Amino acid sequence: MKYRIDKYNNELSILGFGCMRFPKKFEESEKLILYAIEQGINYFDTAYIYGDSEKTLGRILKKNNIREKIYIATKLPLIITRKKSDFDKYFNMQLKRLDTDYIDYYMMHMITDMDQWQKFCDMGIKQWIKDKKKEGKIRQIGFSFHGSQSEFLKIIDASDWDFCLIQYNYMNENYQAGKVGLRKAYEKGIAVKIMEPLLGGRLANLPKKAKEILKKENKDMSEAQWALKWIWNQKEPVTVLSGMSNMNELKDNIDATKNIGFGKKEIDAIEKIKEIFNES
Repeated sequence: MKYRIDKYNNELSILGFGCMRFPKKFEESEKLILYAIEQGINYFDTAYIYGDSEKTLGRILKKNNIREKIYIATKLPLIITRKKSDFDKYFNMQLKRLDTDYIDYYMMHMITDMDQWQKFCDMGIKQWIKDKKKEGKIRQIGFSFHGSQSEFLKIIDASDWDFCLIQYNYMNENYQAGKVGLRKAYEKGIAVKIMEPLLGGRLANLPKKAKEILKKENKDMSEAQWALKWIWNQKEPVTVLSGMSNMNELKDNIDATKNIGFGKKEIDAIEKIKEIFNES
């Protein structure tokens, strides 16, 4: 496994585990998590609104006594946060679900624009964050973003963020925060984590013509690996989240980390794929 550093020089695995779609059976989820950690994955991303995800992750970590081996990222559910007391209400529930007394990376979930963020600032969120960091209950603070590029550029200047989570893949270089936002955050020293590297799975199930191009270029590399390596070829992303819900997906993604080299011929192949994808 390869690692990149965050704002405070913590080494994070370039492949992060997105925990939104765990298998239904606890035992299957446990096998995936333990194998991922064994292979060097140390960043696990969940959220309050991801069903039983937090509870499942917490149970696995407690049962196997491995909490200190990984970094947990989770999120304050802004969509259902109505008043100041909700900050503690949801945060304390998350600590209980995760069976931990601190969160490594805590996010404001699904920020879309400055008006939304200002509403929470007016409710006292900045002081709340400051207090939780001082208490050691939150190690780093960030946000996940789902708005326009112009709003993203405002928000990264609006607070002292440690990191952010943005959607980014080779079909969405200019969507939402986009490459402009990615580079701006990096320049400010904000660690950038990536979600939707496979565009909801669509980049792992390409049109037949696109598949043929990639196989001709490299018959041993899966479509998912092409998408992941395209992102890792850029210096700005610290970790890329993948929602691996079975062992085949997990092993395939881990295999992609062994050689992340991506040259001109690979980039040219991706450009051809983008044309085909837009036509389909």
